[in-house]
Amino acid sequence: MELVKPRTLSGFMELLPPEERAMQRFMQTLRQNYELYGFTPLDTPIIESSEVLLAKGGGETEKQIYRFSKGDADLSLRFDLTVPLAKYVALHAGELQFPFRRYQIGKVYRGERAQRGRFREFYQADIDIIGDGKLDIINEAEIPSVIYRTFAALGLERFRIRINNRKLLGGFFEILGIEEPSEVMRTIDKLEKVGAEKMRAMLLDDLGLSDAVCDEILEFLEASATTEGALAAIEKYRGRSELFDTGADELVTVARYMGDFGVPPEAFAIDFTIARGLDYYTGTVYETVMTDHPEIGSVCSGGRYDNLAEYYTSRKLPGVGISIGLTRLFYVLGEQKLLDERAYGAPADLLVLPMTGDVGPAARLATALRDAGVRVQLYCENKKFGAKIGYADKLGIPFVAFLGEDELASGKVTVKELATGEQSSFEPGELAGWLAGKLAERAGTRLIRAAE
Repeated sequence: MELVKPRTLSGFMELLPPEERAMQRFMQTLRQNYELYGFTPLDTPIIESSEVLLAKGGGETEKQIYRFSKGDADLSLRFDLTVPLAKYVALHAGELQFPFRRYQIGKVYRGERAQRGRFREFYQADIDIIGDGKLDIINEAEIPSVIYRTFAALGLERFRIRINNRKLLGGFFEILGIEEPSEVMRTIDKLEKVGAEKMRAMLLDDLGLSDAVCDEILEFLEASATTEGALAAIEKYRGRSELFDTGADELVTVARYMGDFGVPPEAFAIDFTIARGLDYYTGTVYETVMTDHPEIGSVCSGGRYDNLAEYYTSRKLPGVGISIGLTRLFYVLGEQKLLDERAYGAPADLLVLPMTGDVGPAARLATALRDAGVRVQLYCENKKFGAKIGYADKLGIPFVAFLGEDELASGKVTVKELATGEQSSFEPGELAGWLAGKLAERAGTRLIRAAE
């Protein structure tokens, strides 16, 4: 039989056990922080009917969809977690309590070109707040607090949450006489990637805007390089468009309350270049970047949407939410050697080594320790003693317990701490408490290394 060469498809991440433990620790941290704000967990199917999933599709999104047929069914893999959420809320609106606050961590699929930091299968970690009919602007001010607290809990220090408002941009384009602002928004959203000159050329050549309009757009965008400049630009255009004034009021309100929600001034900025390419955003928009690695782009983005569920129900269900590109963030941190392997722990706290032919006492010890909450692995392979110790060392298991003839005769257990080489003997009933104290001393290491 000819062997098939094992391989993983391009754009799909497979992690070795230590990295997978790190990823799971990331997810655990996200869940803990999301639940601090009263968000409830949710899961939705990976596969949906194409008619349902693509109700508001089109453009680049539809080109990237993994779509296939099974019998007579036209099916697609979800490309984000927001559209399935809209379907879920529309379907279950009569059974939910509003505002409905949910979080979801799950894989999504996009058939785009795999490249550095971009994958075809990747985890997103989303939070959303959905209202029934209305949703207060204060929710849009609280969302950045969740981002800040979660990133800080992960150990990230150098990041910035950038905020803007689509109504403000739409009103600005209205003032300039631009009748179809969506394409302009998608173009300015590329400013950081392509630069000012190329973006200006796109506005001129692709969208047919005049030199004067392009210059005014660039001047407006550049004004938000500082908070003072952004606020001055807002006042300059006030009173010329109702849409602009509404967006300006919302943006200023969000910025004003962010401090009350615990976001320090240096952690966020008003940025008129943030437009978000997706058309379903209608108000506040967010993007979060790692300040030392802006070339990676946003690792957390989102915003306010008022009409996302309109294809599924006539009931008005406005919402606001963000999505962390968890796989991308994890990849970047690993690439930059910022993941602190000490924080992720080993698959077990203690390795129990039976040193006689009778495994029973070792199995009973392992069972008792597991009942006490200690993570224990029982090693029964017929290997040399050095290989057994090496096994624990390579896996990072900090403690090894020996049960040999002497231990069985004395009724005690010998435990070795591999980091120090120290050995101690314990009554079996004392061991769990001693281990708990030792493990507590090792706890608290941050997931991400502190900045140098």
